[in-house]
Amino acid sequence: MTARVLVVDDIISNVKLLEAKLAAEYFEVITASNGEQALARVAADMPDIILLDVMMPGMDGFEVCRRIKANTKTTHIPIVMVTALDQPSDRVTGLDAGADDFLTKPVDDTALFARVRSLVRLKMMTDELRMREETGQSMGLSDAGEVLFEPDPTGHILIVEDRPESSAWFRAALEPKNKMANVATFDEALVLARGGEFDLIVVSLGVRSFDGLRLCSHLRSLAEIRNTPVLVLVNEGESRKLAQALDMGVNDYLMRPVDKNELMARVKTQLRKKRYADKLRHNMQLSLEMAITDQLTGLHNRRYMARHLETQMKNASPAKPISFFIMDIDFFKSVNDTHGHDVGDEVLREFASRISANVRGIDLACRYGGEEFVVVMPDTDTAFAYSVAERLRQSVESTPFPISRAPHAINVTVSIGIASSNGGSDASDKLLHRADQALYRAKREGRNRVIAEAA
Repeated sequence: MTARVLVVDDIISNVKLLEAKLAAEYFEVITASNGEQALARVAADMPDIILLDVMMPGMDGFEVCRRIKANTKTTHIPIVMVTALDQPSDRVTGLDAGADDFLTKPVDDTALFARVRSLVRLKMMTDELRMREETGQSMGLSDAGEVLFEPDPTGHILIVEDRPESSAWFRAALEPKNKMANVATFDEALVLARGGEFDLIVVSLGVRSFDGLRLCSHLRSLAEIRNTPVLVLVNEGESRKLAQALDMGVNDYLMRPVDKNELMARVKTQLRKKRYADKLRHNMQLSLEMAITDQLTGLHNRRYMARHLETQMKNASPAKPISFFIMDIDFFKSVNDTHGHDVGDEVLREFASRISANVRGIDLACRYGGEEFVVVMPDTDTAFAYSVAERLRQSVESTPFPISRAPHAINVTVSIGIASSNGGSDASDKLLHRADQALYRAKREGRNRVIAEAA
């Protein structure tokens, strides 16, 4: 795995040493010697990860980190503090500033490369979501996101530890702000993790009854919890075990003995990141839904219907025909002219609701355009489609449509044309045309009626 790494340090020898080590591992390295240069390089080059010294003249590393994380364009870039500072309070300050890790000089090469690769891998997953978010924004499907930097995030946390005293210590440290659960066995951990909707899973690699690394591997292989962050607890000196954990996708780690403040800082970091990724996934889902949904009525739109109908027609046969009907609200223009376009919109929404109430779950109801709507009915012959369409027509005719101003209800009718597939060689455009012809016939014959294509 390659990546662009920004190394920031005011001591040239430190920069050169890191540059040589990273280049030997095929990373692309760019450098800066102070905070201002670092911010400029970040803006110009958008690195994949930043190795940031703390003690620099002028702007220190903590402030550089805060500024990068406060910028919507750069908040997703992982930052590793690489410094001679080695007190727990220093690590907590860095983590609170938004850093993803805090490595003390002299840095062990194995630990450095494992952490860089791990953070870059996790960033790439977020980058894919961010690119889709930007595409959605450019198409007007979603609003620009905010920097999700909650000052005090909380969540549902699972502790996997078979030492009762250690489990109790973690609960005491993280409660009552967080909702906690703890398990002591491999099977319990998997069952609870899959069904508990956790925001973070903390796994002790020192458990005695099973292999903690194997549990981490299972957690990362399960689709339903693949996006749940995992934080592992490692004994001092177990660099090989830590490197294995990071390589399999673990998000963060803590060395024993655990400092309570560092624990809380790392937990908050992982909760913030999960909130950010969840928000991006939510926005992506909304964008997908908006791309295939008519926003006025909530039904699928014409684009989605066309693809869906094509797929259904490929699977159609004489034994399993596709029925299709197209509907047009009668004299809809007079509704807009008499009552206004806002009332017209109310009528369209109510009509969509009545369509949904009269078709089956397997049927696809869509707004085709303007006051025209269509329904695709798989595995349905003409006779059954006719009965559904007639029921819908009667529902529209018999019950006035409520509107928001006087006269507070108006009478509406609908004309419906039906066509059904006639074998494997039939095409969706021909089916649509035949239904459209049936609709025109319904209008010519007086409207407020259902007409099926001639056999």
